[in-house]
Amino acid sequence: MSPASSTDGSSNEPDVAGSDTAGSDTDGALVNEVTPLPEATAGFTYSVIIPVFNSEDLVANVIEGLLRTFDEAGLNLEVVCVNDGSVDRSWEVIRQLADEHGEVVAIDLLRNYGQHNANLAGLREATGDYLITMDDDGQNPPGEALKLIAAIVERDDDVVFGRFDSKKASGLRRVGSAMISQINRRVFGQPDDLVVSNFRIMTSAVAQRISAAQTSFPYITGQALLASRRRSNVEVHHKSRAIGESNYTVRRILSLVLRILFSYSPAPLRLASAAGLATSFIAFALGVGVIGHKLISGTSVPGWASMMVALAFTNGMTVLIVSMIGEYTVRVLQQVSSTPTYVISRTVGR
Repeated sequence: MSPASSTDGSSNEPDVAGSDTAGSDTDGALVNEVTPLPEATAGFTYSVIIPVFNSEDLVANVIEGLLRTFDEAGLNLEVVCVNDGSVDRSWEVIRQLADEHGEVVAIDLLRNYGQHNANLAGLREATGDYLITMDDDGQNPPGEALKLIAAIVERDDDVVFGRFDSKKASGLRRVGSAMISQINRRVFGQPDDLVVSNFRIMTSAVAQRISAAQTSFPYITGQALLASRRRSNVEVHHKSRAIGESNYTVRRILSLVLRILFSYSPAPLRLASAAGLATSFIAFALGVGVIGHKLISGTSVPGWASMMVALAFTNGMTVLIVSMIGEYTVRVLQQVSSTPTYVISRTVGR
């Protein structure tokens, strides 16, 4: 059920919540003083989707913080935890919480599919009027979700992305985020004044559009941009990671870049086509030069000139033709692909 069609008549971007203005990272009750909620927020249900990967020491605090924060705010909450092939005790932790709390749903994927696939699984299983995605490492304090809720209800937006007041991330992740942001602007039309992040809230209508997309390579941020019209930011607090290190590596960042480029943009193939066309022109120019040199001064190797011209031109045209065929092939594959984006092994709490 989308917020706009709520029957109650209400109007409509890798612990306990904290807030800079409250001066604490363990506030709980202080969150509602810093983030007053419009009365209309009480008429909706909220689903929080958390992809879980090797976070046995962190995820319980995040979930319990959400339960406490939403209870104090008087909001209806559903927490959908998606275990993405963790090799530690993460599944046991979220399964126990699902057994203890009716608001928690624990989903165990068959293997590790990646954060965006896990988010997609959560979006499809969630039942809320508004859906929030957040990480499992506690860097997004649960109470900051109230800021997302207040913003999207007051503004009647489709998607609201959290914009971190001071992002606590490694230099590598900052570089990767900047690079992906530039790609988002070119591929998905991300506005220059919009900052995207994994901490975001969207309407159920946007979530349904994302869930209905036929792609084997989901990218939730880009899909949220494509599936929405009204987007905005709200400033949120970002904590330092309490335990362990980020799962983001150079390999993961490059994998995400390639996923975006090859699944949502024909730019690589068009670049190859342009390179092939340029090669053909260069080969033609060289051929004219070689033939001219032969006519003026001759050559001591019979057949050399014609062979070089033929090879250069043929190779250039081959690259051009293969690139064109490749672009059509990719478009066809995107339409007919039936590879499962994930497989659910078991579910607890529903």
